[in-house]
Amino acid sequence: MNRVLPLLPLLACCAAWGEDWIPLFDGKSLDGWTPKIRGYSAGENFADTFRVEDGAITVSYDGYESFDARYGHLFFDTPYSHYRLRLEYRFVGDQGHGGQGWAWRNSGVMFHAQSPESMPDEQDFPISIEFQFLGGRDDGKPRSTAAMCSPGTEVDIDGKQATDHCVPAAAPTIVGDDWVRVELLVEGADRVVHYVEGEPVIEYGNLTIGGGVVNGHDPAMKPDGESLSSGHIALQSESHPIQFRRIELLDLEGCK
Repeated sequence: MNRVLPLLPLLACCAAWGEDWIPLFDGKSLDGWTPKIRGYSAGENFADTFRVEDGAITVSYDGYESFDARYGHLFFDTPYSHYRLRLEYRFVGDQGHGGQGWAWRNSGVMFHAQSPESMPDEQDFPISIEFQFLGGRDDGKPRSTAAMCSPGTEVDIDGKQATDHCVPAAAPTIVGDDWVRVELLVEGADRVVHYVEGEPVIEYGNLTIGGGVVNGHDPAMKPDGESLSSGHIALQSESHPIQFRRIELLDLEGCK
């Protein structure tokens, strides 16, 4: 079980300031967001992968003959360091043809990510931390959501560097197409907490650049051992259709 501490001192500080949540998605367009799909340049939205449908950012593969490892990410243009991020997600429909088995009902939100313009065309994942979203199968086996994954990065859990690329959270297994409400607390490189339906499920810190599970990147963008304290937020496309809505951010920079 991963130890999760109370939401202090940052939230206590911001309670005094008042909460001023910033909508990152206007419910109508992708204004403020930039797609980057493997095999294509930043800004090229191959096959209309990222679109707005029914008031939600929708990831769709109806224009693909085969997924063909075209991992994609939709980056918010402004980088952040200290903040709370909240949103709702839900998986919909069937996995795109050619997607990997592990990518079934698998997506997430990346944070502290490099910019899309700094990624070569063939890079698969941004150097970043991932708040991973997983959907449960109908076989009754656990497949908890809200794991931490670390493409090109390293984190500490309970004072020790995590040895696995993805570390599961003490979160529920969610079967079906219902909307799931999640939140992320980010305190620079020092502390991150994932929440599912208001409950903390995993905490980690000491975010640094390093490790593997990122390919095709510019080596200059991966100075291993350097602290990772800020970056972009990005929504993931890994071959299973998914929707995101009510994406809001509370900037905690003034509460440090």
